[in-house]
Amino acid sequence: MLLLLALALSPLTIDYPAEGALFPPGFAPPTILWRDTTAAKTWTIRITFADGAPPIRLASNGPRPTLGEIDPDCVSTANQPPTVDTRQHAWKPGPATWAQIQRHSTAAPAIVTITGVVEARTVSKAEVRLRTSTDPVGAPIFYRDVPLMPAQTATGAIQPLAPYAVRLVKWRLRDTSQPQSRVVMQDLPVCANCHSFSRDGQAMGMDLDGLQNNKGQYFRAKLQPDVNVTAADVIQWSTAQGRLKSPIRVGFMSQISPNGDAVATTIDTPGSTSSNYYVANFADYRFLQVFFPTRGLLAWFRPDTGILQPLPGADDPAYVQFGAVWSPGGDSLVFARAKAQDPNPPGRPPAKFSNDPNELQIQYDLYSIPFNNGRGGQATPIAGASQNGMSNTFPKLSPDGRWLVYVQARNGQLMRPDSQLYIVPAAGGQARRMNCNTPRMNSWHSFSPNGRWLVFSSKARSPYTQMYLTHIDENGNDTPPILIENSTAANRAVNLPEFVNVPPGGLQSIGGPAFDYYRLYDRALYLEKEKRFEESAAQWKALLDIAPGDQAAQRHRDLTLLLASRRTDAALAHWRESLRLNPNDAAALRGAAWILATHPALHHPAESLTLATRALALAGPNDAASLDTLAAAYAENGRFDEAIATARRAIAAAPARAPIIQRRIQRYQAAMPWRE
Repeated sequence: MLLLLALALSPLTIDYPAEGALFPPGFAPPTILWRDTTAAKTWTIRITFADGAPPIRLASNGPRPTLGEIDPDCVSTANQPPTVDTRQHAWKPGPATWAQIQRHSTAAPAIVTITGVVEARTVSKAEVRLRTSTDPVGAPIFYRDVPLMPAQTATGAIQPLAPYAVRLVKWRLRDTSQPQSRVVMQDLPVCANCHSFSRDGQAMGMDLDGLQNNKGQYFRAKLQPDVNVTAADVIQWSTAQGRLKSPIRVGFMSQISPNGDAVATTIDTPGSTSSNYYVANFADYRFLQVFFPTRGLLAWFRPDTGILQPLPGADDPAYVQFGAVWSPGGDSLVFARAKAQDPNPPGRPPAKFSNDPNELQIQYDLYSIPFNNGRGGQATPIAGASQNGMSNTFPKLSPDGRWLVYVQARNGQLMRPDSQLYIVPAAGGQARRMNCNTPRMNSWHSFSPNGRWLVFSSKARSPYTQMYLTHIDENGNDTPPILIENSTAANRAVNLPEFVNVPPGGLQSIGGPAFDYYRLYDRALYLEKEKRFEESAAQWKALLDIAPGDQAAQRHRDLTLLLASRRTDAALAHWRESLRLNPNDAAALRGAAWILATHPALHHPAESLTLATRALALAGPNDAASLDTLAAAYAENGRFDEAIATARRAIAAAPARAPIIQRRIQRYQAAMPWRE
């Protein structure tokens, strides 16, 4: 009879939390989700406790889950709005009720029973057990909050994010006891990405893509409530051979040491003349990029040395070595390694989606190496995280040094649909798939300072990545995942979550003159390109107020003032001086060519064409500004057919400027000699 009754009441299932879920003390109230295939319109919710506390009994009409906030700036034709499961019902305990549940569920589970009722008759029933840990989280989580808006260029190439949308990226801090997060950094015109914090909570570091496609910068700053990043805190990666500045990434997945005195990163293999990374971008916003290194070596940096130095034992050009993390004491590192290969071998068809068989195939193993004050040593594979037929990446060591949690997937690294979290003794041993794994993408994980909690990202509920938490005990056993709700808008994604060892209020903002410089430079250059010279000159002046020795900014300010006053002869002299200092300055070549082609008093058609042709060669065949300038130079030389064709290429490269360029095309057509 009992079995028949249970079968009759089975149409109700509780989707969240999972059986045995463990919540940290003080965690914000969770939303409980269930499905019921009966005609029930109301449900009773009863919570009972093993410690003898009175049960809680409530009624709910089981509303459908809500999406939450939608960011209108991230709505795009390239993505789709998030959805909710319309079969689900939701109930969230109020703060007082949740506090009571937590208080009485530490020694033994609280049992949450949901019963569907139709006309006072029970028609469905299910229960779930949940507990509250005595281990606090003890630290907030810092993470990047990004739009998922792939963009297509005029040539058909896919970008993970259009250049204008980089400013939409935000950096947030989340206290898990609070219902929402706080923005601590935003509105940067450059990409700030892989970050890390010292174990003592005194320093932070972050990889930067600088201005003008400079992918070789990094900042290291003192961690305080209002982080002030100055020019002295920004590092341009350099080796003994000189400065590293390239449109190809320089410095990858950099990690600051436990006491903040050193940084480990990945740099290109010396002598390499092509990209060291396999990159495939997709129009599918759900998994819009595959990105992993195929060549590279580990290097380390200390402020007292001023340069990146290869780490012996992890600098073999026959391998790619990357993603290093420090041991808790800073005396060794764990990193990923595989045989080096060409990221773009001839004849390989392009991948069209994540885990496409046409992706370049690579499987990494995890290795440990002593740091030995920069002298390195013998790299040894970690048993359980190597030579297992899978790709093993993104290692993270527990603060006590006992456990290693890493990502395992069939190919590549990170953000793979099939990625799973595994745990293994730090010295090697039997690896175990963690209980916290969700069905879709598990990665970007970080240990709390006390080592008892692990945060990670997943796409289990939505293509817009969310953050989850799991508890890990002293024996390496972990619990089912719990969602950190409302971490950002429902149509934005969370990635790179990392615990930061600061007290409440210990991190309020990240800014300073270095970031102000980026914003001012970007705005001033935009206004200059738009020929809003007076406004541009004012921005260059503001930039010089915080960077008075910046010669490039001074030259730009002088030029915009000249152009604003229509002193084209002086502006031409300015560009010529810029070219004397740097003959390969594409902007100076364009500026001089444009003046020579468009001002009758400075009529030098042949020189204009020469300069414009060189500018396009340097800037690339699809640079709209260079194409527009070259079209003007062709017209000045009477080559109107070529002028019109080139101007149309400029429109294809920059459709937003089509009305302006189209008017120039009309002038070129009107100036053409009459033909029979």
